Amino acid sequence: MTRPLFSATIAGSLPKPGWLAETNKLWPRWKSEGEELAQAKADATLLWIKTQEDAGLDVIGDGEQSRQHFVHGFLEQVEGIDFEHKVKMGIRDNRYDAMVPQVTGPLRLKGRVHAAEAQLLRAHTAKKIKFTMPGPMTIVDTVADRFYGDKVKMAMAFAELLNQEALALQADGVDIIQFDEPAFNVYMKEAADWGVKALERAVQGLTCTKAVHICYGYGIQANVDWKATLGEQWRQYELVFPALARSSIDQVSLECFHSHVPPELMKLLDGKDVMVGVIDVASDVIETPEQVADTIGEALKYVPLQRLLPCTNCGLAPMDREVARRKLEALGKGAALARERYQSM
Repeated sequence: MTRPLFSATIAGSLPKPGWLAETNKLWPRWKSEGEELAQAKADATLLWIKTQEDAGLDVIGDGEQSRQHFVHGFLEQVEGIDFEHKVKMGIRDNRYDAMVPQVTGPLRLKGRVHAAEAQLLRAHTAKKIKFTMPGPMTIVDTVADRFYGDKVKMAMAFAELLNQEALALQADGVDIIQFDEPAFNVYMKEAADWGVKALERAVQGLTCTKAVHICYGYGIQANVDWKATLGEQWRQYELVFPALARSSIDQVSLECFHSHVPPELMKLLDGKDVMVGVIDVASDVIETPEQVADTIGEALKYVPLQRLLPCTNCGLAPMDREVARRKLEALGKGAALARERYQSM
């Protein structure tokens, strides 16, 4: 199947409806439990599938409606992790504190992690589907190690488990498997060294499309404050993009609109599909289709026409639901406008 020009998609997460969980929070508490919670998660997923399709998106995700947090949603199905005794830890180089579980023994999957979500998604849209999981380096940065004593060793252990689930997701009919690695923008030299190697282990044997999402974080205050310290040019991508260009990863998602990332850095991803962030997740202001198309036009100076995929800068989980819906609409309409403007280039 030929991919539509400027196939639009989300980075991953979408806000949880108020009847499912707390709203406008990155780590929301569920409103129910047991079978009632499972049904509520499925209902929320169906709601967002329809919303994405109505917005004109080309690749559909589950909005991570079944996960309290993009990392912990995977870890909950891993043996060797103690969720009962969480500890406070600075994550993303101490950008903010979080209550994190502890790794206390050898890591093993309890079974399938995301079978129900992926199969529900596949059954309810005819469009291509993308499923997201945390990357190994970002997981390592979001747990307290009380067992391995070595970040690289623990990252490789997580990468093996991620690979097991990724292969199963591929068998479920997932077209694109995306690993989220915000840690790549924090520990740049380590990312270019062992971070990409761990990512390669996570995608080993996959024949579906393999993607990685690297951003500057959700639109929460701690991330907004951090961005304010980064100066006029955000050049973090410069260190890891060459390593990704040499990797087997097919698609790279990056932050663009309203960022200080020099757009020419996209040239470092020669040979890869580039998911260009055209929707700001740190602002409630709704982009216009013209703004989205303009951002796509700017990126086309550095990315070939057929390789540019408009996307959100990051997940929209902490955002107001109606704001998120309208931003998805702007994304879909902006991609359509860009097709009219640029398809003859």
